[in-house]
Amino acid sequence: MFVDLTYNSLCGEIPLAITSLVVLSYLDLGFNGLHGNIPQELGKLTSLQGLELSGNLLSGHVPKHFANLTRLNTLHIFSNNLSGPIPPSLGNLNKLMDLELSENRLSAGIPVALFNLTELKRLSLEQNELTGSIPHEIGLLPNLSTLGLSTNQLSGPIPLSLGNLTLLSYLGLDFNQLVGSIPAEAGGLLSGPLPREFASNFAHLIDINLANNSLSGELPSDVCRGGKLEKFIVFMNMFTGPYPTSLKTCRSLKYISIGGGNQITGDVSSLGPYPRLVAAELGANNLSGCLSKTWASSINLTAFYVEINMITGNLPPEFSNLKKLEELVINANNLIGKIPLELSSLVNLYRLDLSQNQFSGHIPLEFGQMENLQYLDISANKLSGSIPKELGNCLKLISLALNHNNLSGDLPVTIGNMRSLQIMLDVSSNKLTARLPAELGNLVLLVLLNLSHNHFTGSIPTSIGSMDSLSTLDVSYNNLEGPLPTGRLFRNASIRWFLHNKGLCGNLSGLPLCSSIPIIEHHNARIYNLGLAISIPVCIVIIFLISVIKNSATAGTRDVLSVWNFDGKLAFEDITAATENFNDKYIIGSGSYGIVYKAQLQGGRLRGSLCTVLKNEELAKELDWQKRVTITTDVAQAIYYLHQECNPPIIHRDITSNNILLDADFKAYVSDFGIASILKPDSSNWSELAGTYGYIAPELSYASVVTTKCDVYNFGVIVLEIMMGMYPTELQSLVSMG
Repeated sequence: MFVDLTYNSLCGEIPLAITSLVVLSYLDLGFNGLHGNIPQELGKLTSLQGLELSGNLLSGHVPKHFANLTRLNTLHIFSNNLSGPIPPSLGNLNKLMDLELSENRLSAGIPVALFNLTELKRLSLEQNELTGSIPHEIGLLPNLSTLGLSTNQLSGPIPLSLGNLTLLSYLGLDFNQLVGSIPAEAGGLLSGPLPREFASNFAHLIDINLANNSLSGELPSDVCRGGKLEKFIVFMNMFTGPYPTSLKTCRSLKYISIGGGNQITGDVSSLGPYPRLVAAELGANNLSGCLSKTWASSINLTAFYVEINMITGNLPPEFSNLKKLEELVINANNLIGKIPLELSSLVNLYRLDLSQNQFSGHIPLEFGQMENLQYLDISANKLSGSIPKELGNCLKLISLALNHNNLSGDLPVTIGNMRSLQIMLDVSSNKLTARLPAELGNLVLLVLLNLSHNHFTGSIPTSIGSMDSLSTLDVSYNNLEGPLPTGRLFRNASIRWFLHNKGLCGNLSGLPLCSSIPIIEHHNARIYNLGLAISIPVCIVIIFLISVIKNSATAGTRDVLSVWNFDGKLAFEDITAATENFNDKYIIGSGSYGIVYKAQLQGGRLRGSLCTVLKNEELAKELDWQKRVTITTDVAQAIYYLHQECNPPIIHRDITSNNILLDADFKAYVSDFGIASILKPDSSNWSELAGTYGYIAPELSYASVVTTKCDVYNFGVIVLEIMMGMYPTELQSLVSMG
């Protein structure tokens, strides 16, 4: 008697009345909306040979009374919400051939009793929360062809007895890594080297997946000895050694993934042919050699990843024969020569990444024919010439990276046609010139726009201000001038995006305010000149009057630390007077780059050091949270200037609260460069240990190599001191006492 109610949108609980059908041999309630517990009473249906309850919302435990169903050969309860351990009593079902409990929340270990099921052909426990090791007794299932244990929390080594499963065609052990803290009794991840006997008996092996574990050692050389292997997935492990010999000529292979964490060696030119290959992921290994024309015979190939290896030579034009290719990722190798224009015939290609190689020549104009291209990255090569206007025909592009090349000419206006650009448009670090096209404003979905380190001239197009999705705009290191556009982005912009230009201005901290005179195009030059003739004399008169009024109203209120009020000549005179023409009695030490003097400057508005303020209860009361955050920001900006804006970078080496001075408005200034160092790119930057106890980075005690990280560590201590109001060692003592 058969009852098949699968795919009927049934809901509610499984009715107990069904247990009265004692002659029922097959019950299929799969893929409905049934919920609640599985009735224990189903154990009374002793005539059942097949029970299908998969694809529902059933919860609770797997009933131990299923042990009474001794005629059962198929038990499917996958894709539910079952929890708890797998009942060992299932080991009594000695006629069971197919057991599928995957996609639940079953926990605890795999019961050894399951391996009494000698007739079992399929065992699928994937996507649960099973723990412990794979029992050695698994080798007692001689008829097993499918073993699925992936996506659990299994630990320990792969048992040697697995080699007894000579009929095995599918082995899934992938994604068995522990989540959160690892209990001491649980061991580690599925780990250790693969046994030598691992694949020697697997003549029927079709699919093997060991991904995302901590397996080590060499890959089995005879993994394809049966000539039937279609999938070999071992990414995210720690395998080393050569590419398996049997895989080199495994003509049955369809999918191979050995990247991510492994360090496999071998010559890629010796691989193949793979006439049935669909996807190859060989990235992030130690593969070398050249890409041979043999790969072009894999006409079913849709994805080819060999990034981050040591591959040399040219990219064969014959790759254009791979008409089904959708992803070609070969970045971070040592490929040379020109980019084959024949690649443009790959009409299904949507991802092309040739970045970080040594490609030269021009960007093929024919790339504009790749109408399905979504991701194009040819950055960090030696490409020259102009950016082809034909690229504007790639209307599906989401991300375009052309940065770090030797491209010249202008940015074509056809860039504005790529309205699908969303992730990035990066043309930085090239030799691009001329004005920025207003058509950039058409890229309304764009998030990142990097135009820095070029030779662009003119102003930033006002249309960019209407790009509401834009979160990053970098135009630094160009020859741009004029006012910043208006818009949301420019209200919260970083000054770093606009540094080192000819004359940008706007209402942004760090940029000068724009004059009231707008930028005039060349055809209005006469009006512009007339305005200058009138406005310059007026400005001179106004400045003169302000100067007279200011000098008569105030005297001696200069802020000697303020950048905006700084007068080099007057500052030098102040210092000369204070030190009595640099008298030796004011010398307090000798630093890396000169003599250090100490003297009192008159007429300033100095509050003293940050340390002084923090230790003075009255002064410290004025440091509310806003002022403390402002001081922290000032110090961070000073460090950024020393490390990023100075060429070569300057390392202070002793940023402490004693060396941070505060003006009347509590603005912070970093001082005392007595032991500062200049970071030399062609030097080891080795130095003796120097600095103030409590602020010195710990690693300097055993590796005295000066880097910018020294100042970053200082800054971390300063932040702690500002927020806690205590010297670091004082805080440490307080913690120890507690």
